[in-house]
Amino acid sequence: MRRLPIAVVVGLVGLGLVGCGSVGTGAGPDAGARGDPVTGSAATRSGDITVLAAASLTASFSTLGARFEAAHPGVRVTLSFAGSSALATQITSGAPADVFASASAATMDAVVAAGAAAEPTVFATNVMEIAVPPGNPGRVTGVGSLARGDVKTAVCQPQVPCGATAQEVFTKARIAVQPVTLEPDVKSVLSKVLLGEVDAGVVYVTDVLSAGGEVRGVRIPDDLNASTSYPIATLTGSAAPATATAFVDYVLSPAGSEVLAAAGFRRP
Repeated sequence: MRRLPIAVVVGLVGLGLVGCGSVGTGAGPDAGARGDPVTGSAATRSGDITVLAAASLTASFSTLGARFEAAHPGVRVTLSFAGSSALATQITSGAPADVFASASAATMDAVVAAGAAAEPTVFATNVMEIAVPPGNPGRVTGVGSLARGDVKTAVCQPQVPCGATAQEVFTKARIAVQPVTLEPDVKSVLSKVLLGEVDAGVVYVTDVLSAGGEVRGVRIPDDLNASTSYPIATLTGSAAPATATAFVDYVLSPAGSEVLAAAGFRRP
């Protein structure tokens, strides 16, 4: 398999995958003083880190991870993407990792309550949009269309942030939606739309943007839409806490915000 500039692991299949990167295997857990996360001296950072991030952050965090590695050649960033609730379970079960970026404050709060993280910071927000195949076979014109019995809709599982946020939309719209499938994360919902297996999927605006012309977006009016916040924190069990903190600082920096804005995320 061709090795990308950054090791990206899509999803978590058990605890073993989270630790498949070499966490803390550099010259030591950390070396040197804390510097600028974008342009600081590469010699001040060592130790690999594992970043667990919500599936909706796949594109933006892949870019952020690659740029962080470029700024710190002694560091390798391993990214693992999945639903935030699944990642939180991995963390509280003792999976080795260094940074957690969640798609909901509630999921992060559970990790903090377990003593696995402290002082999270919200770095972005996101809102929902309906994704349909290019031909729009279900003739979906708005959120109300999802209540029709002939429209096959994919939604995230209710415990996943994208599922909980979608339910907020349905409640505001005063409709009952019977999904034909409940997916473990937002990328799985988008995949159902891309494959033409459903007529519509309730995803984030960032997912529609990342899919380019492969799907069409059907906007949800502001008065019916719902948002979610994205907090990030260094994990207390990190083997390379200074490097992990430097990565968090990079995500929070103007350079990090620029990458996130280009992907469609909103400022908190």
